[in-house]
Amino acid sequence: MRLVFPHPWNVSPEEAAAIQQELAQQVVRQNAVAIEAVRYVAGVDVGFVGDMARAAVVVCEFPSLRPAAQSLAQVPVSFPYIPGLLAFREGPAVLAALEKLDLWPDVFIFDAQGIAHPRRLGLASHMGVVLDWPSIGCAKSRLVGQFTAPPAERGAWTPLTDGQECIGAVVRTRAGAEPLFVSIGHRVNLETAVELVLRCTRQYRLPETSRLAHMLASRGTLPSDALQERLF
Repeated sequence: MRLVFPHPWNVSPEEAAAIQQELAQQVVRQNAVAIEAVRYVAGVDVGFVGDMARAAVVVCEFPSLRPAAQSLAQVPVSFPYIPGLLAFREGPAVLAALEKLDLWPDVFIFDAQGIAHPRRLGLASHMGVVLDWPSIGCAKSRLVGQFTAPPAERGAWTPLTDGQECIGAVVRTRAGAEPLFVSIGHRVNLETAVELVLRCTRQYRLPETSRLAHMLASRGTLPSDALQERLF
């Protein structure tokens, strides 16, 4: 699949922030797909090997979470590490991986922020708008906002707020484990984002989609026991 890039990626930090502010106005915070209609969910993660960004996408059947397809791409890094502007460092690699994907999911779950971002456009929202496709941000740490820790049991969550605005949910995906920070990416509401992340999570803290994508991005391959004899 050939994707059309709506803007250049190798820009100044000031230009990058302006692009984020413009694209943030295009984020849709309502559902475009019901969970009952979801058949495939993809995890997206980005790792780094020297001066190369390595993006991985793993598509899983839903709700079984059996891997069904994968894609991996390495792209030279052309943007510096600046918190809040990571989409410009990681986005080109993500898009390169997506161009190689031969099974398109109903929803993407990114190991990144969605609207829980100072300019309301983390990588999950940025890619969601670029693709105009349902996406969810599921990050391991907070970038912005305040919250009260959720109860210890699995499935508990509390709002993540910035001023008077709710920008995400702090979700306990495993009893007693550190919570994840879930937010709208694009064309998904917060309640659906939380429910889908929880339904994609099994015995680990991370959703299976994110866990598999992380393994692929960091190792360059998935271990045989993760493939469940379903991935090539």
